[in-house]
Amino acid sequence: MGNADLRQLAVLEDVAFDDLDGDVVAVDAHNWLYRYLTTTAKFTNDNVYTTSEGEEVHNLIGVVQGLPKFFENDLTPIFVFDGGVTELKEAEIEERREKREEYEERLEEALEAGEAVEAAKLEARTQRLTDVIHETTRDLLDLLDVPVVEAPAEGEAQASHMARVDDDVDYVGSEDYDTLLLGAPYTLRQLTSKGNPELMDFEATLEEHDLTWEQLVDVGILCGTDYNDGLSGYGPKTAVKAVREHGDLWGVLEAEDAYIEYADRIRAMFLDPDVTDDYDVDLDVSPDLSAAESYVTEEWEIPADEVERGFQRIRDATEQAGLDEWM
Repeated sequence: MGNADLRQLAVLEDVAFDDLDGDVVAVDAHNWLYRYLTTTAKFTNDNVYTTSEGEEVHNLIGVVQGLPKFFENDLTPIFVFDGGVTELKEAEIEERREKREEYEERLEEALEAGEAVEAAKLEARTQRLTDVIHETTRDLLDLLDVPVVEAPAEGEAQASHMARVDDDVDYVGSEDYDTLLLGAPYTLRQLTSKGNPELMDFEATLEEHDLTWEQLVDVGILCGTDYNDGLSGYGPKTAVKAVREHGDLWGVLEAEDAYIEYADRIRAMFLDPDVTDDYDVDLDVSPDLSAAESYVTEEWEIPADEVERGFQRIRDATEQAGLDEWM
C-alpha cells in the first residue's frame, strides 16, 4: 500500500474536474476497487450483496457507484489490474492476511455481543478481492465498455509506466504515494472521495527537494516500502537530508554502517519494474447499460434500487456526451 509518510514530500494541489475534461487516467484497479469494497461493506447490509449461492459481490455495487464520477467529468478511465505478486511482496501479503484473520475473529466477537457499529467497522477491514470479485468486475467493465489492461505484475507500476510513456494517458489514478517512486508524472488522488481530486506532481516534487528520481527512490527505501522496513530513525525529511549529503542509498548505508536486505532489487522494482507496452485500448467508450443492468440485477441478484441511481448517472452522462459531439 506504500508509505503514507511520503505525503510530507509530495507536491500536491487540488485540481478542478473542469481542468481534466477530455483527459485519460490509468487507474490502479485494485486500489480503487478495494476502497469501494470497504465502503459498501461498511454501509450496506451484507444480505443485499450476497447471492442465493452465498457469493459476495459488493464490488458490483461499488463499480456502479464509482464509475459515474469519470463519465460525468469526461474523464476516461483505463483500469489496470495486478498480475503476479512479486516475491519480495509476499511478506506484506502474509502480514495483511494475518491482520484480516485477526479482524475476522474480532468481528465474530462483536456480532455475538450485538455491537453493530464495531461490527460494521470490522466488516470493512476484512474485505479481500476474491476470484468472483475479480471475474465479475472485469465482466461488468467489459459490458460498460471501460478499457482494461492486465499488468504483468504490479498494477500501479503498469499504470505509472503508461502515464510516463503513452501519449494518450494523462494521469495515474491511485491513493498510494508509491506512484511518486514509480515515476508517474501526475497522479490523481481522491477519485473515490467527494469533491475535486488532488494532483500529485512528480517533477515538481523532485525540484522541490533537489533530488533525482533515483534519489527519491532511495529516500523511499530508507523510510520503508511495501518490500522493506525502513532504516530506524529515518522519516522523509531525515532521509532527504541524508541522501543529499551522501549521494545515494549506498552512501547512507555505508555512513550508518547499516544494511537493507535486497536493497538493489527493491530499487529496481521502482526504477525498472515489470511492465508491458503490449496492450490495446479503445478510448471511445459506449456502454451497454441494458446488458450491464441485467448482469448486475438478474445474474448476480443485486437489488435494482441499490444500483439504479448509479446506472442512471452513467446513462445521463454518456447521453449528454453523445449530444455534445453534435453541438
